[in-house]
Amino acid sequence: MSSRRRLIVVASLGVVLTGLFALLAIGLINRSPVTGRSGLTRVGKPAPEFSMPRLGGGTVELSAHLGSPIVINFWASWCPPCRQESPALERTWREYSSRGVQFVGVNIQDSPHDGQAYVDEFDLTFPNGIDGDGRVSVDYGVIGLPITFFVGAGGVVEGRWVGALPEGKLVEWVEGLIAGTPQSGDLEGENPEAYFKFE
Repeated sequence: MSSRRRLIVVASLGVVLTGLFALLAIGLINRSPVTGRSGLTRVGKPAPEFSMPRLGGGTVELSAHLGSPIVINFWASWCPPCRQESPALERTWREYSSRGVQFVGVNIQDSPHDGQAYVDEFDLTFPNGIDGDGRVSVDYGVIGLPITFFVGAGGVVEGRWVGALPEGKLVEWVEGLIAGTPQSGDLEGENPEAYFKFE
C-alpha cells in the first residue's frame, strides 16, 4: 500500500474515531442519573393496580384504598436508606390516618421472613405487601430504593420521591394530597445521597 493511501486510511479512521468519541461524550453529558429515572414515567398517570400478599397475612390491594390520598413506599430490609426513613413514615401514617390518608408499603427483593422482621422492628402498622414476583416494581418503574409515590384521591400519581424521604417533605406532600392541590416546587424530588440503586 502506498504511503498516500495509508495516510488516507489513517485519516479516515481518525475521523470515524473522533465522531464516535463525540457521540459518547454527548450521551454521557445528557445522561440523567439513575436516581432521577426511578419511577419517572408514573407521575401524572393513573397508579397501576396491584394485589400482593400482605406481610403478616391477608392481601394488600391498591383498589381497596382508591378514593383516598395514598402514599406508596417501596422498600427492602437490606436497604440502609429505607431504614433511615421508616420511622418517619410510621409517625406520619399514625398522624394522618385519621384524616383519610392511606399508606401502603411494598417490600421487594426480600424473603417474607426478612420482610416481616423489618415490619416488626420498626413497628410498622400500615399495610405492607411483598412483591414476590417483581411485577409491582416493574409496573411502577422502580430501579432503586427507597422510592415513594403520592397518589391523589382520583387515583393519579401526583408526585414521587426517590431516596430517603425527609419527614418535613413527607408531611408537606401529604398535606397537599389532603388539600387536593398540586405540590409546589419539584414533584419528582430526590435524595441521591440516600438512595440504593439495583446492581
